[in-house]
Amino acid sequence: MAENLKEPLAPPLQRDVLNCNVPCKMSWDEMEVLCRRERLRCRQLGVIGANINDYEVEFLCDYKKIREEEFYLVKWKGYPEADNSWEPKRNLKCSKLMKQFHQDLDLELRRHKRRTTPKRLDKEVSSVLMQKAKLRQNLLRWEVHLNETRNHPGHIFVVNDVDLEGPPKNFTYINNYKVGQGIVLNVMAVGCECKNCFDEPVNGCCPGASLHRMAYNEKGQVRIRPGKPIYECNSQCSCGPDCPNRVVQKGIQFDLCIFKTENGRGWGVRTLQHIKKNVFVMEYVGEIITTDEAERRGHIYDREGSTYLFDLDYVEDVYTVDAAHHGNISHFVNHSCNPNLQVFNVFVDNIDERLPRIALFSTRPIRAGEELTFDYKMHIDPVDTESTKMDSSFSLAGLNSSPKKRIRVECRCGSDSCRKYLF
Repeated sequence: MAENLKEPLAPPLQRDVLNCNVPCKMSWDEMEVLCRRERLRCRQLGVIGANINDYEVEFLCDYKKIREEEFYLVKWKGYPEADNSWEPKRNLKCSKLMKQFHQDLDLELRRHKRRTTPKRLDKEVSSVLMQKAKLRQNLLRWEVHLNETRNHPGHIFVVNDVDLEGPPKNFTYINNYKVGQGIVLNVMAVGCECKNCFDEPVNGCCPGASLHRMAYNEKGQVRIRPGKPIYECNSQCSCGPDCPNRVVQKGIQFDLCIFKTENGRGWGVRTLQHIKKNVFVMEYVGEIITTDEAERRGHIYDREGSTYLFDLDYVEDVYTVDAAHHGNISHFVNHSCNPNLQVFNVFVDNIDERLPRIALFSTRPIRAGEELTFDYKMHIDPVDTESTKMDSSFSLAGLNSSPKKRIRVECRCGSDSCRKYLF
């Protein structure tokens, strides 16, 4: 850049210009497509003379058979639909996309009660296949965004094999509480002095300082009953990151999948890995708002059909978590009258007992592929609680807690103990 300037630059300014970095607003994929389109070679992008004429198939939109030769209508990655072209099968090297196309095609043909694949597809059939392919691309982009946003080890996958609904609108994935206006989180001022919190706790470690017992065993599994609080070691503690009393703060450890349910329950979440009993699975995260604001929003959500308001009533009902528009993967977890997740109050770096973190632990072993659920109207036996402070998930009164859905909602969990209605 400096070499093209007519007037000589002073040495300091010249150094500034030569060291100037301008971020590119194009992605690597977009730059690769541009290079191929302009026939420019770039080793860094993998565009060389041997493959400069190779183009990437984004998805397949249609099918026909002419004189026993199969052809596919191809949507090329980085090019508008006006550039779609029919290509013989022998020229395509996209076996996975071809397999997915025929799976979609077979399902659509069965829906039309057809047993064999015609030589040309009806416009209605090809239109549905195009919509499914575009949906899959939208969901893939959302999945990439979710995984770029998450701060936990567990990966997130997204699948919809049921209908044509895409990613939810007006929803932002967050990893921690979003603090609403006028709310302050009080940071923990002190931590434990333990070197080995599990075997040699000093003054009972962090739980002991709050007159409670250690919540986990040496494998990080919860060993206290629902209703009792969990006090984890915090940023002020002497122990290291491998301390067995640091569980919830490490985030989601399992690969999970957001999927569209087949029985009208909307989106759901399933685990892709085996989960042992009493293991932390996820937090219920959202925007922290006051109870008055929750009441105001609740009336608006009622008119929309449902809401995700969760009262934080461990000591008093002052704050509520609203996960309607800001939340994590727990936003998509469905209700069940026979759930495999249980709610616990957790305190880490915040000492305000009115603002616990809401953690979901497994109630039993959960096999890979099984849907994750919790009871929106869970009741806790007061005999099991350490004091009169109820678990923040739900009060014994029932309705004024859990994710609030004030309209009468039919339950579709399908369990043998189903109560028929959520509320």
